[in-house]
Amino acid sequence: MMNASPAPQEIFLLKLGEVVLKGQNRQSFEDKLLANVRRRVKNCGSFQCSLRQSTIYVEPQGEDCDMEAAWDACRQVFGIAAVARAVPCEKTVDAIVEAARTYLADAFAVAKSFKVESKRADKMFPMNSIQLSQAVGGDLAELFPHVAVDVHTPDLTVFVEIREKYAYVHTPSVPGAGGLPIGMGGRAVSLLSGGIDSPVSSWMMARRGVELEMVHFVSPPYTSQQAQDKVLELARLLTAWTGRLLVHIVPFTEIQEEIRRNCPEEYFTLIMRRFMMRIAEAIARKANAGALVTGESLGQVASQTMLALGVTEDVTSLPVLRPLIGMDKVEIIRMARQIGTYDTSILPYEDCCTVFTPRHPCTRPKVEDVREAEAALDVDALVAEALAGDQWVRVKPTDEPRI
Repeated sequence: MMNASPAPQEIFLLKLGEVVLKGQNRQSFEDKLLANVRRRVKNCGSFQCSLRQSTIYVEPQGEDCDMEAAWDACRQVFGIAAVARAVPCEKTVDAIVEAARTYLADAFAVAKSFKVESKRADKMFPMNSIQLSQAVGGDLAELFPHVAVDVHTPDLTVFVEIREKYAYVHTPSVPGAGGLPIGMGGRAVSLLSGGIDSPVSSWMMARRGVELEMVHFVSPPYTSQQAQDKVLELARLLTAWTGRLLVHIVPFTEIQEEIRRNCPEEYFTLIMRRFMMRIAEAIARKANAGALVTGESLGQVASQTMLALGVTEDVTSLPVLRPLIGMDKVEIIRMARQIGTYDTSILPYEDCCTVFTPRHPCTRPKVEDVREAEAALDVDALVAEALAGDQWVRVKPTDEPRI
């Protein structure tokens, strides 16, 4: 056995997911994913990121790197299926055993059983995977005699990967964010209300590689500054997954007051939502976005019946993406908790969707009736006025919490 050596430098292995199924355009997906990883770990110190054999290697280049922050960032990059902490070593049994002994000493101290699993990507390596596992496992069993070998249900699994330059020793991988790299699914504008649903729907579309801009409508004095700050905080929480976001803050008071003065009460919410779609579409076209994203779920509220959704969508020619359409509230809440937005979403600050809520909303509307009710309004002028008041807020992962 070789003499003990200092503990090797830990690195991260990011395993590609759906990207590996791509064909002739796979290179563009890999380039975008690698660029996204580099951007996400940039604030954590100096890291070298490279891609080989469907794996991104994230290697610290100095002692001042924040490894825990970088680990969290890597786990939240869309396009990564699994993430593992690992140490590189020479491609010899002695070096692999020594790396496992030093790197996994704490894990062996508490484990009662272990096994070794090997993967040989370098086919020039003289041992096959089974032979390597047996050799490494035998030496580790001698080094840690209190830990039994159990190939069926071990407490600890030591993974060994033989790759083109080095061998890598690591414990089991943890799931990554999955999906596709942001920027490869086009661009869309997402309506962000401040409730539970819209952050989840935004996250789901970002996970499919869609680059997002956000739109939020405010109605002072009926809505407060705290409500706006709540939405910007939700956007900040989403940036942990999406990277920087541009949030459009659009004034909506005049539109809502005009609807209340001139339209039948049963159509208040539907007409309001039609205005939101018109404004969001105008913002989307200016941003070269190809779709709108909403948090609507079929039948959840009166404005989300099938007929009501048809009425709402009537005013836009862009595709309206509704990733939550078939989910129930329990599923949406569970996902909101998983992505970290739920606690902020339930803060008791009212948004404009709760202003002038009809007592008996129409659940089976006809497009013709809503158009007729809307005819009492100067739609183009109201939309233009709202767009003129659009204010941009750029939100970054490094921003301070707003609430």
